[in-house]
Amino acid sequence: MTDQFHRLLMRVQKPARYVGGEYNQIIKDKKDVDVRVAFCFPDTYEIGMSNIGMRILYGVMNEMSGVWCERVFAPWGDMEDKMRAHGLPLWALESHDAVRDFDLVAFTLGYEMCYSNVLNMLELAQIPLLSKDRGGLENIVFAGGVCAVNPEPLADFIDFFSVGEGEESSPEIIECYRAAKKQGLTKLEFLHEVAKIEGVYVPSFYTHTYHEDGTLAAITPEPGAPERVKKRIVQDMNTAYFPTKTIVPSTQIVHDRSNLEIFRGCIRGCRFCQAGFCYRPIRAKSADVLCKQAIESLEDSGNSEITLASLSTSDYRELEALADGLLDYCEPRKINLSLPSLRADNFSRDLMLRVQKVRKSGLTFAPEAGSQRLRDAINKNVTEREILETCATAFSGGWNSVKLYFMLGLPTETDEDVAAIAELVNKIVYCWRQNATNKKRRLSINLATAFFVPKPFTPFQWEKQTSPEEYLRRVHLLQSCLTARGVDYRYHESDLSRLEAVLARGDRRLSKVLLRAHELGCKLDGWDEYFRYDLWMQAFSDCGVDPEFYTTRGFAEDEILPWQTMDVGVSRAFFLRNTQHIKRFYIFI
Repeated sequence: MTDQFHRLLMRVQKPARYVGGEYNQIIKDKKDVDVRVAFCFPDTYEIGMSNIGMRILYGVMNEMSGVWCERVFAPWGDMEDKMRAHGLPLWALESHDAVRDFDLVAFTLGYEMCYSNVLNMLELAQIPLLSKDRGGLENIVFAGGVCAVNPEPLADFIDFFSVGEGEESSPEIIECYRAAKKQGLTKLEFLHEVAKIEGVYVPSFYTHTYHEDGTLAAITPEPGAPERVKKRIVQDMNTAYFPTKTIVPSTQIVHDRSNLEIFRGCIRGCRFCQAGFCYRPIRAKSADVLCKQAIESLEDSGNSEITLASLSTSDYRELEALADGLLDYCEPRKINLSLPSLRADNFSRDLMLRVQKVRKSGLTFAPEAGSQRLRDAINKNVTEREILETCATAFSGGWNSVKLYFMLGLPTETDEDVAAIAELVNKIVYCWRQNATNKKRRLSINLATAFFVPKPFTPFQWEKQTSPEEYLRRVHLLQSCLTARGVDYRYHESDLSRLEAVLARGDRRLSKVLLRAHELGCKLDGWDEYFRYDLWMQAFSDCGVDPEFYTTRGFAEDEILPWQTMDVGVSRAFFLRNTQHIKRFYIFI
């Protein structure tokens, strides 16, 4: 990098975000490289380096001969201001080369509120934002991640999407690009070739038409394009690539520890959970493979903590065997073994007592709803009795801290359901008084509620979202019902969740809104310091798009959905059967 760049580093927060040079970063000789990939995470370094999926795909692509994949993160506002003032283009951490010099520019989309960052990063890279304005085979922009199951809001900006898991599809995409580059194909010819790969969706090959009322009339693929794009999945997790020699950050990140992915998918089928449906089927690694990977990762990184990552860790069938194997290594080395995503209905006190010998952390549970009726409606298969028995077990084992997560605005929710959250909290407080063995330390309950967002590919994908005003009324109702001491209650802001719902269920008409929001200065929307709801509402107004069309309106069950071209392996009929079941709860109340 230039002297100018180094001078700028002295004037920004956390300069280690921007310099690379970390232990285990991958450097290749450019003479041996014929395909360069800029792997972009549309958020800050601290968030991106905590993402296990990015670490996996970084390793997968760099194992390919002649391919160099480098990391790119969104700069914080202070650095962005300096970049714009001095004409400094966005760069990759490994080589410090400008992103505009790369063949492929890949984005991972894990959260709808990162969409404005995609546009901002392209602009900072000095790459045209709109796909139609990018000619030739340089700077081909593609994207993947869980948000790719509804790619339409970004359809005008992304050349193609990779739907599903990328360990196998990413090398196929790169080989297709390499062949196109050697043959001198045009961009359109390449897109026709890459569209033949299972899991690849090229939005420009599909025409969306609309009724007068704004609903979709038809989605028409051009000749040769598949009617449905089937997601990719990795069948054998034991043999799938996993990085045990991974980059060790030079600065603190959000999850500053080793992460061990134990299985994909979830057995539970909670009706609100997009990940639970989109990551089906369940595929687990064996305890032997996991122990080997964990020890190799800890030995190489020097981390003092390792987390077992999944959607529902306590549902892993070999959990006790795995924990025993890991603890034999971790205990004498004072390495903490963390088990997130616990279930109240299969909590093991013996296991947790063993696991927390190094460091006892708080317990975290997500009942999601206060009443059993509402938990049944959302298919959250946990009872109040199981929650209280689990708390009693934990309190008698010395725990004094509990985190509880709920949602407000769930379909069929009533004021009685909201008040039931406070009632459950009061019962947990009483349970602590009856069972705690360490009352010198007072009980601490951290209670959080989120604003329910209906997501594609869930049984709730047709449901209306509660209005922000009604959500806040329920927040205040819950606050008035919380009388127990030692309860710290926090709730998600309604504006952010409303916009998340719009982007999650939006169609192609949102591309112009995204572009306008970007022009108005929207970026880093997941951060309170930068989120500007007023600018987003101005963008909707300027473009003549009503956000309520995607939220409080809901969707008719016979309506064509924007994401209908995608096939995640769960049928529409299955979701509709679940929807019919939910309707019985409306009748009940």
